[in-house]
Amino acid sequence: MQNARYLIVFLALMCISLCAYNIYTIEQERKVLKEDLIELSKIKYGLFSVDVWKDLFSEIIANKIEELEFSPEEKEVTKDKVSTFLYRAIDEMETRFNDEQSESVSGLVKIGIANLTDMFGEIKKNVPSYTDQILTFLSAPENRENVKTYISEKLSEYADNTFSKIDYAERDQILAKYNYLDTQQAVSGLQAEVALYDIMLKKYLFAGLFIALLCAIGIMFAPEVSKGEFVMYTLISLGLLFSGLILPMIEIDARIADISFSVLGEQITFSDQVLYYKSKSILEVVQLMLTQGKPDVLIVGVLVLMFSVIFPVAKLISSMIYLFIPSLGTNRFMRFMVFRTGKWSMADVMVIAIFMAFIGFRGILTEQLSQLDSLSSNLDVLTTNRSSLQDGFFLFTTFVVLSLLVTHRLQFKQEDIVTAEAVVEAEAPLTEEE
Repeated sequence: MQNARYLIVFLALMCISLCAYNIYTIEQERKVLKEDLIELSKIKYGLFSVDVWKDLFSEIIANKIEELEFSPEEKEVTKDKVSTFLYRAIDEMETRFNDEQSESVSGLVKIGIANLTDMFGEIKKNVPSYTDQILTFLSAPENRENVKTYISEKLSEYADNTFSKIDYAERDQILAKYNYLDTQQAVSGLQAEVALYDIMLKKYLFAGLFIALLCAIGIMFAPEVSKGEFVMYTLISLGLLFSGLILPMIEIDARIADISFSVLGEQITFSDQVLYYKSKSILEVVQLMLTQGKPDVLIVGVLVLMFSVIFPVAKLISSMIYLFIPSLGTNRFMRFMVFRTGKWSMADVMVIAIFMAFIGFRGILTEQLSQLDSLSSNLDVLTTNRSSLQDGFFLFTTFVVLSLLVTHRLQFKQEDIVTAEAVVEAEAPLTEEE
């Protein structure tokens, strides 16, 4: 029976090791895809892209020009408006001409000649002809194309001279890397690939958690746990610990799901505009904080390192020493490390959660959302928070629970040994007297 338990626990150790390895390798591949997908979905390539706005405005203007069709009633109304505009323009031109020329003798002569010949009046007589020519010009298809081209060129020239250009080098590298022709095609393709990796990760994660649950049941309800089984349970806990340390713990993903507004009667919509994204493991967070050079961040980094790595590893090593060297059972330091540090095991989870929430929300407020201050408040905006707990969190939490159970069972085993020794010592004198 004991050999069967050995075999079962050993198989559990192998299966969890295999699951952890597969989760790690899949996560590394998924991480690359996810980071490339996030880069392509950043708001700088969409809502904040000058080039996108140039294309949108050019398309809207082109549509409006194509829609320029005059019914007989509309033609008369438009003709009146154009004529009124031309008459007003001629009057303004005459006034400006008189003001400019009245400052010199030669100018006064020019004004006299203009009045004598009724130059501006003659121009006004031709306004109806000019109006018809303008309407005819606008109605001709070839002229519409020229107008669209002219407006697009001027719009592009204005945008290039007013706004800074966007560096598309990284985006182009991603498109070339996956052989996609445009950003939209690349985003759709990468989303599908990431979804497949997510499915694979869930399968291995659920398998590993299920095996860990069986191990927890075995620890709690097995009539006796041998030293060899304790060793394998400790190795399983150690595997869960390191998996939890190197795998991402939390993923912060804040984006604008949809933002819609109307320009010249045309509806414009931007979707999935990434504002902020961060995904790091515990060890990556520790490395980041320790290299910041700021005292307050350094202190937090040391605390996370202590509660995430040093305490758990020291606890596991102390448990093994305590198990194989019974004479240390009365050592206060050893008993503290084995039986009293369990309640500290969740402290790093709290620290990581607080820290990641801090950098996440601070990053959103300071890096991205401040850019929205320049936009109109009359917008239809739908934001979404796709932040989620990652595999590292679940594996690390499983380690915490399993290690507590191992420690708890180890304590009972030590108490049983002490009790058995006390019984032997109590019965020994009686045997000698008999």
